[in-house]
Amino acid sequence: MSQGIRVWDWPVRLTHWGLVVCIAGLYATGEYGWLTMDWHFRFGYAALTIVLFRIVWGFVGSEHARFADFVRGPRAVIEYIRSLTAPAKSPSTGHSALGGIAVLALLGLTLVQAGTGLFSNDQVSAFGPLSERVSMSLSDDMTDWHELGQQLLLILIGIHVIAVLAYLFFKRENLIAPMFHGRKSVPGRDAQWRSNVLALVLFGLCAGGVWGITAFGPP
Repeated sequence: MSQGIRVWDWPVRLTHWGLVVCIAGLYATGEYGWLTMDWHFRFGYAALTIVLFRIVWGFVGSEHARFADFVRGPRAVIEYIRSLTAPAKSPSTGHSALGGIAVLALLGLTLVQAGTGLFSNDQVSAFGPLSERVSMSLSDDMTDWHELGQQLLLILIGIHVIAVLAYLFFKRENLIAPMFHGRKSVPGRDAQWRSNVLALVLFGLCAGGVWGITAFGPP
């Protein structure tokens, strides 16, 4: 078993890696024609389910999963950035103030991507499940936003990866391993984790909600 205190519960870890798989699948199917566009939509539905669940879990989940634990104001973010060069700076137990901004940005942009994808079309054979519920003009606009969002999301992911590697090589702080085993070698106590059953129920409700939304698509 890994040393340290427990920080990240399994819902946080699974949603993190689940989004990695979904976004990789979305990019591969959308840009490189891997599998079919049906799979592009399936990855999109899965990503939307995961993001919705993570948002809900951010309010009712375990201690360090909650937005209240890591979302800070501009002053705290600026102070954290200034402290990065301090040699005695101790690692954050959960997300840092800057990491909290990254979490919100990634979740928000992924949510927008999934939302615009529901209404998008390629004007040939691939149509989002809700594309026929709006005007063609609005659907085309959603498609343009979806394509723009893809570029922004890739940039944001690139910044995130660079930041994680910078922490690893320059600050000797491994942020990757805790996302697998859930523990960090920092002072403190084990985090209070919520019920696994609650997480499963909430995830099921989010999945059901996404299914209900996509069921309104064209017959």
